Amino acid sequence: MKIGIVGFAGSGKTTLFNALTGQSAPTGYGGGKVNLGAIKVPDRRVDRLAEIDDPRKTTYAEIAFADVPGGRGDASLDPQTLARIREMDALVQVARGFGAGDAPPDPAREVREFEAELILSDMQIAEKRVERLKKDRSDMRQLALLERCLEHLAASMPLRDLVLSDEDRAPLSGFAFLSGKPLMVVLSLPEGGSERAMSDDLVALAASKGLTVMPLCSAIEAEIAALPPADQKEFLADLGQSEPASARFARAAFGMLDLITFLTHGPDECRAWPLHRGATAVEAARVIHSDLARGFIRAEVIAFEEFDALGSEAACREAGKLRIEGRDYVVRDGDICHIRFNV
Repeated sequence: MKIGIVGFAGSGKTTLFNALTGQSAPTGYGGGKVNLGAIKVPDRRVDRLAEIDDPRKTTYAEIAFADVPGGRGDASLDPQTLARIREMDALVQVARGFGAGDAPPDPAREVREFEAELILSDMQIAEKRVERLKKDRSDMRQLALLERCLEHLAASMPLRDLVLSDEDRAPLSGFAFLSGKPLMVVLSLPEGGSERAMSDDLVALAASKGLTVMPLCSAIEAEIAALPPADQKEFLADLGQSEPASARFARAAFGMLDLITFLTHGPDECRAWPLHRGATAVEAARVIHSDLARGFIRAEVIAFEEFDALGSEAACREAGKLRIEGRDYVVRDGDICHIRFNV
């Protein structure tokens, strides 16, 4: 799962990338380079399992990021930028909460204009395919779906708001429509800007579109991310924060992607595994390794809260808290799973 940090040129995308990853990528339009990085998702449950098991290795879930250059225009996305955004699984748009020259910040306008460009790009792709399908009549189901998409896009609505069944989504997946990707917004604040300061226009826009908006001073957060961990805590305490931006952002991104976490543990490793909400036990097994899914027999499941309270798998088993689940069991957030399989 790769999240693209996107937005118009000069909005502060690379500064946010540095704040999240602790890297020091050069800011500004650096020849169109895409910066890549990842952050770990803090999880007290993994910490607790590691405390109990004292494993040789502790592994947190990770989120991969790509800092996508915004092109050279102030309010336009060039074809190369659009192509790069199309490769992403989800998007985080950085909108300016600071002035640029004589221009005051207008983040709500940036969000609207960015969405309009994604919608226009999707319409162009859908129209070409519809025209071809009307001529050769090769896939009437796809034609009907694309015409439905075009009607929605023509009303200036992104495809993420179009209600589709999983069966309908499959024929459209190859188009990688931009406006269909999950989206959240980071409001890039100036130094000294309040994280509580959001314009009424942006608040209303976010509410109408169901968007999460995270106000953030990326410049300060980037400075914090570059410090040693011990110094980070002291700096954050001075700012009245308990954790860095990367931790807050990781949780928000997990929510945007509608991910849950299941856990595995033992003397070798305690690990958090990201999984789409609603996925089954056999799909969770596949996340660990394809052999586990292929030879799936059953899943032995304990809720983290019960394991935490009782302190061991043996105690959970004795108390009847270990459940035997089949391949169609829907995994819950915080489930500790042990997959039994035979290949």
